[in-house]
Amino acid sequence: MRFEQPLLLFLLAVIPLLYRFCYREGRAGRAAVSYTDLGVLGGGLKTKNSARTVAFTLRVLAVAALVFAFARPQLERGYETVETEGIDIMLALDISGSMRAEDFKPRNRIFVAKQVIGDFISRVSTDRVGLVAFAGKSFTRCPLTLDYGVVRSLLEDVDVGMVEDGTAIGLALANSVARLVDSDAKSKVIILLTDGVNNRGEIDPSTGAQLAAAAGIKVYTIGVGKKGGAPVPVITDDGRKVYARNPDGSLYMTELDEDTLKDIAEKTGGRYYRATDEQALDEIYRRILEMEKTAFKVKSFRHRKEVAKWVLPAGLALLLGEIVLVGVVWRKVP
Repeated sequence: MRFEQPLLLFLLAVIPLLYRFCYREGRAGRAAVSYTDLGVLGGGLKTKNSARTVAFTLRVLAVAALVFAFARPQLERGYETVETEGIDIMLALDISGSMRAEDFKPRNRIFVAKQVIGDFISRVSTDRVGLVAFAGKSFTRCPLTLDYGVVRSLLEDVDVGMVEDGTAIGLALANSVARLVDSDAKSKVIILLTDGVNNRGEIDPSTGAQLAAAAGIKVYTIGVGKKGGAPVPVITDDGRKVYARNPDGSLYMTELDEDTLKDIAEKTGGRYYRATDEQALDEIYRRILEMEKTAFKVKSFRHRKEVAKWVLPAGLALLLGEIVLVGVVWRKVP
């Protein structure tokens, strides 16, 4: 049991005040009345006192129930095992320094790549999704999961500079393959988003593609960047933004290496797309839907159940009962 508005429970403190001002003083006030022969009125007083006690009890229960309802109690129903079917998808995102290139002003490559991934996640429903980020090294940001909210949250926090710079596409592929190779899914996919300029890592992109192909994993590559290249901004120690330059002083321009990305896709039976192609996601998603899906069981957190819808009517009924007793029944007591 949990409460959505727990601070409202402090309103239960009014119950002692009800006892002080509505019940105790009421009894004391009647006790001060003088009668010449209490025996004559004894039965009536006892009846009235009993009615007042019942009425006060109803009022307290009504207040407690209403406060309880307004605090919105919820039952956490815990985890349940859900049977579903889908495929396993690892998303590999390049976060190297070149992804700061401003091909898409006022946005840069990393912004566009994350937007593409976010759009893709919004399309899936029963497929397990994981996230790998890479620059000079590769690391798993999120293992395979059906909790797309977690994937999106971890994706939002990914940015250039999280790991030493460079572009190790081969390592990213090897890491993604390692996350998929032991999966029992019949269909497995890697979606790689990068500018494709590999310059780091012990494993080259071609070898990484061969590893994926040997494991029966298709790799869909998405190139992030426009033809002609773009300058790469660099933040100096004093916080200024300057643009990277070549040793001869000329402005450094990073370009999209489409040949590498096409080669990876071809070796694994996937396809290459450009991030600026509006039909790319539709095409990738359509191909994924055509793949053979695997039935599997997963643990899923069931939604919380609101209790207020039962407590609120009960509180109103108690309040109505107290009003009827005091306004109708009690008035007729001799």
